[in-house]
Amino acid sequence: MLGAQCCSNPPKLNPSSGAGHFEKFGGLNTYVTGPAYSSPALLLVSDIYGYEAPNLRKLADKIAAAGFYVVVPDFFYGDPYNPDNVEKPLPVWITDHGVGKGFEDAKPVIEALRRKGVSAIGAAGFCWGAKVVVQLAKPHFIQAAVLLHPSLVAVDDIKGVEVPMAVLGAEIDRYSPPVLLKQFEEVLAAKVDVYLKIFPSTAHGWTVRYDVEDQNAVKSAEEAHRDMLEWFTKYVKRGTALMNSRL
Repeated sequence: MLGAQCCSNPPKLNPSSGAGHFEKFGGLNTYVTGPAYSSPALLLVSDIYGYEAPNLRKLADKIAAAGFYVVVPDFFYGDPYNPDNVEKPLPVWITDHGVGKGFEDAKPVIEALRRKGVSAIGAAGFCWGAKVVVQLAKPHFIQAAVLLHPSLVAVDDIKGVEVPMAVLGAEIDRYSPPVLLKQFEEVLAAKVDVYLKIFPSTAHGWTVRYDVEDQNAVKSAEEAHRDMLEWFTKYVKRGTALMNSRL
């Protein structure tokens, strides 16, 4: 489910933030960053506030600096959730932007990456985006996945995962509490490589909706970012290098 924690600490959206550029990717307006020649690629699927969130773009640039080609599509078609829009409260907004539609929109993005020559793809989903990534977690779509404080994901969804998955959760999370994430871990461990980490004293959304003036919040977010990057380096970047060595 989605609720108050999913809406907390809304970012001040900035369409011009980030060091990357913009282009149509799989039919969606997309923030693109990283070396164009890079073979390993990452797809970042945002929370309900969309792809203009500065912290999300900052993270995309950080990942790109490690040698990944990173795409952050606008899955909401210019209509991210706006807590000030009283005519479109969250239950109304989500009817227009369901995760099923996000999954269908992600498929052409994956196809566009393949046509570009990318050999291995990882996907990370934040809150709303985590459910989209779970649906993508098949070898013919992506090679590795990371969920960060997921929303809308149930144990039955996790049963369909077929690629290595890391789950980075908050200690204080009404929608994906640690007890639920440990159930995810148990299901995943029976069939794929899995990594679960619960971050103490953090709340839902902390990896992208942290206060940049709060040193403890920044430290926790950056720790999660490092964990995510290590996971993708192991299962996407090194996998690409291994495939290239066999050519």
